[in-house]
Amino acid sequence: MEILYLSIALFLLLTLVAGLWRVLQGPTSADRMLAAQLFGTTAVACVLLLAQAFEYPPLRDVALIFALLAAVAAVAFIRRAWAAEEQNDVSD
Repeated sequence: MEILYLSIALFLLLTLVAGLWRVLQGPTSADRMLAAQLFGTTAVACVLLLAQAFEYPPLRDVALIFALLAAVAAVAFIRRAWAAEEQNDVSD
């Protein structure tokens, strides 16, 4: 079962390559933010798979921290984008 968990974690890491391409080439900042969310979600999934494969429960706490950081990053992006949009509306 350990090999299955590790192979799924490797596949998830390969999906990050596609996300990295989107971060570098994304036409809008929203595309870049969604790719960053992909990084956060994939990191949580990989760490949970590694915790299960190696039977090391403290890695679940690390996955929880990654999930919280991804949520905070999304909220920060939305607040910043909203403020920039309001500023553009006022200047028009």
